[in-house]
Amino acid sequence: MNQMQQMLMQAQKMQRQLQKAHAELEQKEFTVEKAGLVTVVLTGDKKVKSIAIDKDALNPDDAEMVEETIVSAINEAIEKITAEANAIDEEITGRSGGLY
Repeated sequence: MNQMQQMLMQAQKMQRQLQKAHAELEQKEFTVEKAGLVTVVLTGDKKVKSIAIDKDALNPDDAEMVEETIVSAINEAIEKITAEANAIDEEITGRSGGLY
């Protein structure tokens, strides 16, 4: 087997590993709690699974703060997912962003 074939086989193996790892990541849940007021759960494919708001935070005067807290929690969860995806890519390929 020549060197080019070996490199191609290695690239195909890494691609399979990446696909498997990212499929597992999509099933994982990421939970972020902010200020004891809001808890959000996202799946690894960055879909919101649930949002829980503490009943004490449901005062109409605090609506803007609760909304900002929800946005912040979702953004933090997305950052966690992205960081884990990059770590997977780096572990398998030696760099973030996958093979490309």
